Amino acid sequence: MSEFRVRVLAGFLLMLTGLISGGAGASEIVVQSTTSTANSGLYDYLLPIFEKKTGIKVNVVAVGTGQAIKNAVRGDGDVLLVHAKAAEEKFVAEGYGVKRFDLMYNDFVIIGPRADPAGVAKANDIGDALARISQSESLFASRGDDSGTHKKELALWRQAGTDPTVASGRWYRETGSGMGATLNAAVGMDAYTLSDRATWISFANKGGFDILFEGDAALFNQYGIILVNPEKHAHVKAQAGQAFIEWMIGPEGQETIASYRRNEKQLFFPNANP
Repeated sequence: MSEFRVRVLAGFLLMLTGLISGGAGASEIVVQSTTSTANSGLYDYLLPIFEKKTGIKVNVVAVGTGQAIKNAVRGDGDVLLVHAKAAEEKFVAEGYGVKRFDLMYNDFVIIGPRADPAGVAKANDIGDALARISQSESLFASRGDDSGTHKKELALWRQAGTDPTVASGRWYRETGSGMGATLNAAVGMDAYTLSDRATWISFANKGGFDILFEGDAALFNQYGIILVNPEKHAHVKAQAGQAFIEWMIGPEGQETIASYRRNEKQLFFPNANP
């Protein structure tokens, strides 16, 4: 065999090895993410900065937190970025994630019609706000999708001593949808709903709706970021995924998160502690 043909064959084998090992796609990662970070426009703002700096392309799958975790358990992603700390810690404890890092926070708010038929704006705390809604049987739109927001909403109802699901289909309406679609549903049927602040600020179809209750410490909304464990799924691009995590929790990523604004308002507040 000629030297030329040997070189061509060797080059082909090297390329094939790279494809099999994931080398050809090592500069791309998949992030299984909650919807609020996508709906708010945060990724559109920060990913081009990260990609330009590192050459790593980030593909985001934006679904509810519960679905994002299920996807990551199956290995359908390299990084998990969601907002349900107990579920995230369980994900790591069961070996599906390497390590969880706090990333950033904002808060949840109760959105409702300005007429405020339940008097939510007069509530003393979130328990009182929800009690006013249930006792008056005012319409409430729940995501009902096992998302981080849905998990938080159900926890708040439990703390208020109410099980709204017994009123499912009456005053308690479960949309089974993301935050944007649920906000649209709430506006369409004049209902209250729980939203993360970032999505509400970015939401265009506000109509005659406002934030009617906010500020309770129980409405704190923490986001976490986790590398999917390559020991569970060998195809996970651990090096590129970890590079994304380190940038996000590092000074540049944290400053980028802090600098993102919509309608002159900061949407997320970085609090990583590498």
